[in-house]
Amino acid sequence: MSSLPQNVHVSTHPCLQAKLSQLRSASTSSRETKQLVNDIATIIGCEALAKGLSVTETGTDVSPLGYEFTTYTTSPSSICVVPILRSGLSMVEAVQSLLPAPAPVHHLGLYREPSTLQPVEYYNNLHTPITPSPSNPHPDAHPIPSLALLLDPLIATGSTVCAAIDSLRDWGVARVISIHVLASREGLAKAVEAWPEGVEFWIGGIEEGVDERGMLRPGVGDVGDRLFGAVGK
Repeated sequence: MSSLPQNVHVSTHPCLQAKLSQLRSASTSSRETKQLVNDIATIIGCEALAKGLSVTETGTDVSPLGYEFTTYTTSPSSICVVPILRSGLSMVEAVQSLLPAPAPVHHLGLYREPSTLQPVEYYNNLHTPITPSPSNPHPDAHPIPSLALLLDPLIATGSTVCAAIDSLRDWGVARVISIHVLASREGLAKAVEAWPEGVEFWIGGIEEGVDERGMLRPGVGDVGDRLFGAVGK
């Protein structure tokens, strides 16, 4: 792992490694797959946000016994969660539960074209920022978040996450924390070059390669199909 770029962090949490073994098993049911992805996303999310956020003092409050205490929140305050459809949806609840306040969720729909393995965008609800005008010189409705939490269980060829990062960068976010259950070494090497100074990758584990279909080896199969019990594109 020492040869990995500085913006890549791979978890060594023992519980996560054990849950990865369970997730890899063909005998794991759809319901169990959902729970395992949620659990793994929680562990990785804790590690990512511990490094990616800072704490800010907000004032004081009073405890039930009447004692005054200092209150805190996290910084930056402008955060959004961006799952890549379909399978990224399985990580949203885990990450949202870690944040002290709900963050808006924006969706990116991407799938790999089977013959070329290149990403195809079919849905994007990143909102269009409001442009200042004479009648509204300082618009503040729906500002661009300063931090995006990008969620997708797997990085295989790397093309999909690169496309998502390009969309977020074009949108105007200042920084991205990209959270994944598993990544191939070659796909991750491609992804880290998309925006080296703007993206930090947090990964549960690294697989050595992908097969001719662009699937991780040994991997977890098509995680979207396993999560939802329906064959995707």
